[in-house]
Amino acid sequence: MTERVFRRRRVMFERETELATVDEALDQLTGVGDGGPGGGGALLAFSGPAGLGKTTLLAEVRRRALARSCTLLSARGGEQEQSQPFHVARQLIQPQLAGRTERELRSTLGSWYAIVGPALGLCAPEQGAPPDPQGLRDGLDWVLTHLTVQRAPVVLVLDDAHWADPESLSWLAAFAPRAEHLPLLLVVAYRPDELPAHAEAFRTLPGRAGQRPLTLAPLTAAAVSTLIREAVGEHADDAFCREAWAVTTGNPFEAVELTAKVRDKGLEPTSASAPQLRDLVAAQRGSGLVARLHSLGPSTVRFAWACAVLGTAIPQDLAARVAGLGTEEAVDSTARLRDARILAGGAAPVLSLSLSLSLSLVPDTDAHADADAHAYGHPRLDAGTGAHAGPLEFVHPLIATALYRSIPDALRVALHGQAAVAVVDAGLGPSAAARHLLETHPESDPWVVRTLREAAGENLLAGAPEAARRQLARALREPPEFGERAAVLYELGCASLLTEPANTVNHLRAALAEPFDDPALRQGIVIRLAQVLAHSDRLAEASESLAREIPYTQDVRARLRLQSEQFMWDAFNARESDSPARSRRLARLADRLIGRDLTERYVIGLRAWDACLRGEPVDTVLHHARRALDGGLSWAHEDRGFEVPVLAAMVHMYADRPGRAEELFEAGTAEFEREGWRGAHLSFGYSLRAYIRYRRGRLAEAEELARAGLRLAERVGRRTPVHWYAIAILATTLLARGRVDEAWELAREHEFGEPFPSAVVFPDSQTVHAELLLARGRTTEAVSELEAVDRRLTPRGIQNPSWCPWQLHLARAVADDDPERARALAADAVRRARAFGAPSGIGQALRVAAEVAAPGARAALLTEAVDLLSASPAGYELARALAALGTERRDTELLARAVATARECGADGLVARATEALLRLGGAPPRGCDWQGALTEEERRLAERARDGDPMTTESERSLLSAVFRKLGTDLTGLAEALNASSAVSRA
Repeated sequence: MTERVFRRRRVMFERETELATVDEALDQLTGVGDGGPGGGGALLAFSGPAGLGKTTLLAEVRRRALARSCTLLSARGGEQEQSQPFHVARQLIQPQLAGRTERELRSTLGSWYAIVGPALGLCAPEQGAPPDPQGLRDGLDWVLTHLTVQRAPVVLVLDDAHWADPESLSWLAAFAPRAEHLPLLLVVAYRPDELPAHAEAFRTLPGRAGQRPLTLAPLTAAAVSTLIREAVGEHADDAFCREAWAVTTGNPFEAVELTAKVRDKGLEPTSASAPQLRDLVAAQRGSGLVARLHSLGPSTVRFAWACAVLGTAIPQDLAARVAGLGTEEAVDSTARLRDARILAGGAAPVLSLSLSLSLSLVPDTDAHADADAHAYGHPRLDAGTGAHAGPLEFVHPLIATALYRSIPDALRVALHGQAAVAVVDAGLGPSAAARHLLETHPESDPWVVRTLREAAGENLLAGAPEAARRQLARALREPPEFGERAAVLYELGCASLLTEPANTVNHLRAALAEPFDDPALRQGIVIRLAQVLAHSDRLAEASESLAREIPYTQDVRARLRLQSEQFMWDAFNARESDSPARSRRLARLADRLIGRDLTERYVIGLRAWDACLRGEPVDTVLHHARRALDGGLSWAHEDRGFEVPVLAAMVHMYADRPGRAEELFEAGTAEFEREGWRGAHLSFGYSLRAYIRYRRGRLAEAEELARAGLRLAERVGRRTPVHWYAIAILATTLLARGRVDEAWELAREHEFGEPFPSAVVFPDSQTVHAELLLARGRTTEAVSELEAVDRRLTPRGIQNPSWCPWQLHLARAVADDDPERARALAADAVRRARAFGAPSGIGQALRVAAEVAAPGARAALLTEAVDLLSASPAGYELARALAALGTERRDTELLARAVATARECGADGLVARATEALLRLGGAPPRGCDWQGALTEEERRLAERARDGDPMTTESERSLLSAVFRKLGTDLTGLAEALNASSAVSRA
């Protein structure tokens, strides 16, 4: 706004405490006085019923912030705009970025451009997978934090927070506690009885504010008396002033309005006139206000109603069109409504129609602030023309609400319909029209269905699935044309997938029941139905829904796609009844595919995973994994899940190629972040990367990643699949670090136990729980759990101890009571591990076999275990085997190696035990070497010799080569590939 605005001001009545709090917070923010130069932020909240002066107070906050050279971000919720997603977020942020070119916006927002840009109205949403709501909130956090740091100090003011759209309010409520740690003062005002549950953060102030929200009190009789006398003269008698206070109950808005009425009517402020005050107050409420409006004429009434329907920041020409008035009639109506203190603002709009409505900007007129409270009581004037500037606003939300509710029902519905057409014709798009269409009655109008579908598509891509769900549900009630109903149901199912999975199933099943002839749509519905069933832990139903459709699918490629989806959900079903038969069908299909498209590569990836679980040779597993990856597997494909790319990466970890697995996970999680998938997807990424680090023996890094995964999983929800993964991996890592009690408390806190999920989790949840029981000395319970794992996995043909070492834990559990059974279990695990062929798996099985073996057989088993693990990337397992062999042989050199290796792994419990054994034998704890950095020149030369088949002849060479395997994350057979990758990274 370029015009300079002048306004006569006066002090506010009885708000000294609130203003002192504001000044204190601003002093702290700007580093004035004892606050020093730091600039500390805070949250201030003001609450109170309508009319108590919240808006006027916030207007003064804005004025004082600007006087201190603070950057001001300002927004207001609107009763009519609550269904418009990101309405408040756009008001806050868009003006700070307005006027920039796309290139400048991309430079400013970086990787967040495509994620937050559509939500903030800065760019059109791109086709593809939409960001998840959490990813979008993270992006908005980044934008606001970035703006705050760049333009500090910043004051963010949100008025009428109780009417803010849910998307914006949820974001700001979650962001609010951060204000304390930024140069940001966040000030909100709301009606306490209307604040939604998802904004409860505003009721309890964080950090430095140190107090509950400040509740505004009504004015005292003395304040109302002063207000009356300033308006009508000092001669107003006490009885008149007391009656004014009584009939207004000290409500500042009503008191200000009453003084204006008294002045306008020339009422003598005497006790004789006091009885008339009650009627004057009644005229500004409810039916009295409506009667006053009707006295202004039918054109003015229609115009006021149109404004009430449009909400806030109302362009005059748009209101005229909705009301069916010409330009001159609209100007006249505006003048009448302004004179009647119903509207403020008007002529000479500063903002264009498009910008004002798309931003829903709160004009800096503070128009309703003037009358809202015990305010300044003078309208804002344009310095040049004396006209009221900016878009129209109601003098107070109470007036807007009363007028809106006074519109006859049928006419109100019609006005919303006219408003929808008007905003579309004005070029504001379907999303602006959708909030009006939600208020209309169904009339079988194809335009309404089309507009709502378009709006829902925009909102879904912008990260507002709940808004899209509301719009599509309304489109369904219109109803759509006969052949369109299935498509609308499908889109509704996609929109409600994250928030209402049970309803999503119903929508998708209803869509399948519709008569329509679109094979591609039908396939999409079936796939989406299977997906939501699977994510609801109903994997058997997911498979059945696909199985029913496959025989009736004529197109060969479409049928293969459905088969790939069925194979995938069957693979994740821990209670699948016919797993061996499914494995045989999958092998026959995958072995004849060449990977020419994504569907074929998904089938091949599933074949690699199935081979891994069943313990087929490592070479077979890696062969299929490479085939699947050759053509690329996107982790964030809009039409695919991320499950198969994850499985293709994980088989590398089990096959002793954790370095390659980490490369794939780093690329995949980066893709998640680029697409704004920062909820369950990113949690899976962090948790499984933690598991890879655990398998490599990098336990401190594993714990850090696992905790990051758990934090994200908590936002998704407890006992969801991602939560099971996060807890299982973190508990496993804590056990390896020797923190048994902490792992147990973690499990108890998160209800990690029966009933276990139907979906396959790795590491297997029940096995991890049994390991916890075993570590706590609850052997009988551990045995029961592990035997249950046997009954669940063995019929499915899952027999790879590298994937689930239940046999090894069970062998340890029964060793004291039934040593023969323990040795048989361990021997079978060794046999299975050898069949798979990963050195780490064989070494782990041999170590446990030695633990339960007869004394004379232990040394040989442990020696082989150490040899194998030394040539593997499994640092923690190597440390355990070294400690066991050193203890068995009473060999201080082996124990010293065990201490050094365990210390580098972060296995604190093992370090303590091995050090104690070493000291008992008279040895000295060693200084460890760093095997977690880049290869040294000596290590690289040695690795190249090993790659070329040159044997290591000394113990020093073998120890150094062992460190190479752990650094590169590979075993001997993968050394050449890992060296090439390492060289490529070094060159880059």
